[in-house]
Amino acid sequence: MLTGNGKKMACVTGGSGYIASALIKMLLEKGYAVKTTVRNPDDTAKNSHLKDLQALGPLEVFRADLDEEGSFDDAVAGCDYTFLVAAPINLTSQNPEKEVIEPAVRGTLNVMRSCVKAGTVRRVILTSSGASIIRRPELQGDGHVLDEESWSNVEYLTTHKTGFWAYPVSKVFLEKAANRFAEEHGISLVTVCPVVTVGAAPAPMSRTSVPNCLSLLSGDEAEFAVLRGIERSSGVVALVHVEDLCRAEVFVAEKEAAVGRYLCCSLNTTIVEQARFLAHKYPQYGVKTNLLSGDLLEKPRVCVSSAKLVKEGFEYKYKTLDGMYDDMVEYGKALGILPN
Repeated sequence: MLTGNGKKMACVTGGSGYIASALIKMLLEKGYAVKTTVRNPDDTAKNSHLKDLQALGPLEVFRADLDEEGSFDDAVAGCDYTFLVAAPINLTSQNPEKEVIEPAVRGTLNVMRSCVKAGTVRRVILTSSGASIIRRPELQGDGHVLDEESWSNVEYLTTHKTGFWAYPVSKVFLEKAANRFAEEHGISLVTVCPVVTVGAAPAPMSRTSVPNCLSLLSGDEAEFAVLRGIERSSGVVALVHVEDLCRAEVFVAEKEAAVGRYLCCSLNTTIVEQARFLAHKYPQYGVKTNLLSGDLLEKPRVCVSSAKLVKEGFEYKYKTLDGMYDDMVEYGKALGILPN
């Protein structure tokens, strides 16, 4: 559905978030009219970047809450594409079933119900996570290739409950619920599963991957513990630049033949490889080698494959640590994670 000025319209949920902010920017630069949702439009600390992005093109901000059915109706109305990016992230929850898994599924379906009501949405693009694919402890041997056919081992995760287990479980459940809903209601659904996402974005805060990946320079032990947990639980630190992720999201939205899941990963690395690179590239910070004790991998034990996306014509722009970290260090300074 074209707007009055002939632009395609897209809804991006969770506009205050890191990935969503970068996606909104890209869509506006590509000539889309964009609607986005935030939980509290009056929270200027979280949403100041949206005002800046309005200078790039037509961007409307709506209040919506994943827990409230119908609250996305206005934001989705009239849109050609809906990008589901908002998701509850709570890695320290005391009750993960109630606070992480159930809200993730419920929120996804709430937005999809609004898409059905709108009647204009040509495709829903669900941003899930590589976490729904790579938590496979039974495959922790060298040389395993994981692609879209792989699902994280929910039975193992819910039994052992180790290392942020609820997050991958929530992603598996919400993907499967979204697929069932899409089939029942005749919705074209494509799912993108990004791995650890890095690089600079318009959002004035990043709660997840950026501080994790800058922890070797910042010395933040809690953030480094998350990075170590990712490597330990999946056998690899798989990375993608946020710009490549957003390009991939738009690519699968616009490509008629796109179908199913798409793993979005351009580099399989390890903490040790990152530490060596950072020590060489940013000597002024000094890599915090005291963090590097214990059972760190020399080489990735699994390969997260993005071959499906590439085979369909997508090209990654950032394939090296150099490219990944280039704007992220500046972003880290702007966010106060690194000293200026």
